[in-house]
Amino acid sequence: MSSDLRARPRLLVSVRDADEAVMAARAGADLVDAKDPVRGALGALPVETVRAIVASIADVAVSSAVAGEPQDAASLPGSVAAMAGTGIGYVKVAVRADFDDDALAAAARAAPGRLIAVLFAGAPMPDDLVGRLAGAGFAGVMIDTATKDGRRLGDLLPAPRLSAFTADARLHGLLSGLAGSLTIADIAVLAAHRPDYLGFRGGLCFGSDRTRGLDAERVALAVQTLRGLDRRNAA
Repeated sequence: MSSDLRARPRLLVSVRDADEAVMAARAGADLVDAKDPVRGALGALPVETVRAIVASIADVAVSSAVAGEPQDAASLPGSVAAMAGTGIGYVKVAVRADFDDDALAAAARAAPGRLIAVLFAGAPMPDDLVGRLAGAGFAGVMIDTATKDGRRLGDLLPAPRLSAFTADARLHGLLSGLAGSLTIADIAVLAAHRPDYLGFRGGLCFGSDRTRGLDAERVALAVQTLRGLDRRNAA
C-alpha cells in the first residue's frame, strides 16, 4: 500500500457489514473501510462486526476501520487499540489540532504502521499538523467532512488547499486521502490533487443516501472511472 506518485488515486469504499464488504471488494474497491454511517462521519462499528468484515475479505482487499471521534487526547490511544485488535489492516481515527504529541505518539504505538489520522474540513489545521502526525508515527492522513449535509469536500476547501495538503503528506512520507460526500463526478477533479485514496460512502449508495445499502453498479462505475484515468494518463 505504499504511495506511488505516478498512480491515479485508489478507491476507498466504506461498508457497514460483511455483506457490503464482500460486494465492494468483488466490484474492485482498493480499500474496504468499516464504518457505521448512522453514527456520523466517523462512527465506529462494534468490534465483532469489524472482525466479521476482516474474515469476509481476507486476502481479497486491503481493509481499514474507523475508531471514532475521541473528544479528548487521553482517550485517543484506547480507541485506536480497541479497533486495532480486530485484525483490520488500517485504523482511522479523528484527530484534533490541539491533541498533544505524546497522545498522538501513544495512539500510533497502538496500531504500529497502521494508523490514519482523519482531519475535518473547516476545523483548525495548522501548517505543522501533518508534520506532527508523521513525527508521531502515523501512516497516513485524510480530510473528510464532519457534517453530512449535502456539502461536498470541494465546497468547504478550495482546490489550492487540497493540493497543498496532499503535497505536504507526500513530503512527510504519509499516505493521503480525500473524502466527504463525494460523487463519481468528483473523481476527475480531485484526482488532480494526487491523493493516494478517494473515499466514498453516500455517493455509491442507493439514492445517494449513506444510511442505505451500497449500490454495486455505482461502485463498479467508480472503479471504471478511476481506471479510465489510467488510460487518459497513458495517452
